[in-house]
Parts: sequence; structure tokens; C-alpha cells
Amino acid sequence: MRLVRFAAGSQAGLGVLSSDGKRVVPMAQDLARRSGSDMSGLISDWSAELRDRLGEAARAGEGPELDAVRLLAPLAPLRRNVFCVGKNYAEHVAEIERSGFVGHNQGPPPKPAIFTKATTAVIGPGDPIPAHADLTRALDYEGELAVVIGAGGCRIPAETAMDHVFGYTILNDVTARDLQRDHQQWFIGKSLDGFCPMGPAITTRDEVDGTRLDVRCWVNGELRQESNTSRLITGIPALIATISAGITLLPGDVIATGTPQGVGAGFDPPRFLVPGDEVAIEIEGLGRLINRVSE
Repeated sequence: MRLVRFAAGSQAGLGVLSSDGKRVVPMAQDLARRSGSDMSGLISDWSAELRDRLGEAARAGEGPELDAVRLLAPLAPLRRNVFCVGKNYAEHVAEIERSGFVGHNQGPPPKPAIFTKATTAVIGPGDPIPAHADLTRALDYEGELAVVIGAGGCRIPAETAMDHVFGYTILNDVTARDLQRDHQQWFIGKSLDGFCPMGPAITTRDEVDGTRLDVRCWVNGELRQESNTSRLITGIPALIATISAGITLLPGDVIATGTPQGVGAGFDPPRFLVPGDEVAIEIEGLGRLINRVSE
């Protein structure tokens, strides 16, 4: 099942994509009254009855065609920052260290490198990525699988961590490499407004195996990144266990799992984004997330 937030005219709400992916089925009125347009609230209220009703609605497919609505970021506004993981594919570790933007010859981190992106960075499918040309000359892309937490908890064991996954979405961890370097930490360079495109939907855990999904990213139609989540240095269960060891995870929390090789900083010379560039990220079973850098 693929859950979405969408806008049609002046109305915004929650819905589910039809089974054939061609239509958006709005939430039934009684469910909409409970959740409004709050996806985190829907996830908090998730039950077998709710799952069955939405599944039935998806199969019936009664709603406007997909191109007649505007898809929004599936989780917005977020209750708190997006959890992110740096240096989580070996090939990306090597390329980013060669670039000189985050240090040299350190190799994969001994523990997962966790940072966050501000909630104000989140934008939806098709929304423009601000160039922030007055702040950066090194605008980069990072295609990533994002995990959406269902049942929250603290001190979640890796052995049962997947039980806490609600579903998955696509995330572009847009980064100002020069700010990342100059501030000697990652928050500012990755949290400028508009630096977290997310979507197009949340695909529930029963639909895909998040531990082995193909990840691809194109810039202006050129394939730049191609890998599989089976190549993560620290896999999803261990990431959930690490973050929740002393931080209570909440329903609707998002964990971006890291990006593979092929980012702009990894080329010699670097191939950073410029206004007008289109970034398209595709993850097996999750669809495509497409955004263009604003002029």
C-alpha cells in the first residue's frame, strides 16, 4: 500500500494510491476527521482495521487521476528533525574522502555517523530545490532510502527492529558541500530550507524488503548513482537500535539510511548542481522522486 499527502485545488489531505498507481483515493470522511492531513497521526493510529479499509479503497481505485492532483511530502510537517546517516556505503566513503570535503583517509566510521536535517528543509515531489546561491557554490544531491517508523520505542533491539518499521519513502539529502566543510559539522550544510525533498509516497513495509532495494539517481537524465540497500555498511535494524539506544523513536520519525557512490563531489572535477538541473531518484518498489533546482 502506498500512502500519500496530496492537494487538489485549495484542499489538502491524506490518501492512498490505487492498486494500479494511476489514481489517488482520498481518505474516507470518518478517517479524515480523525487524521486530517497528519500522516504521523495516521501512523500512530494504525491498526489492522485501518490497514484493511485502506487496502480495500486502493483496490477499488475511486478517486482523481494522479496527474490531476499535486503530491506533497508524505510526512509534513514533521514532529522533529529527520535522522540521517553519513558514510554508510563503502564506495561513497572513499569518494567523499577523496573530495576533501569531509576529511581524508578515515575510512568507514567505527559507529554510524548520525546527524539530522531540520524540519524546514522538507519539500515534496516536484517542488523546486532552492539554489541558495548566496550561501553555497557546491550544491550536491544524495539519493537515499528513508525508513518511516511505526511503533515507537526506546532501546529497541536490532533483532526486533524491523517490527518498528511502518514503511519506506525516497529522500534527497541535498547538501551544500562547502558549508559542510567550513562549519566542520553537517547540520547547516544539509539543513537549508528546501534541502530535503521527500516522496512521492510511503510504501508500507509489507510491500517491499527494505534491506535489498535498488537505488538509482539521475541528473538531467544521466545516471549518477546506482546501488542496492544490501550494501549498507550499517543496516536498517542496527540503525534503529543505535538511534533508539537512548532516544525514544516516535511514530512518523524518518531515518535516511545514507547515499551510495556517485554524488557530485565524488567526480574530478566535481559536478555540482546548478539552477535548472533536474534530480530524479528511483528506488525499487517506491516510485520516483523528481525535483529541479530553482533558477
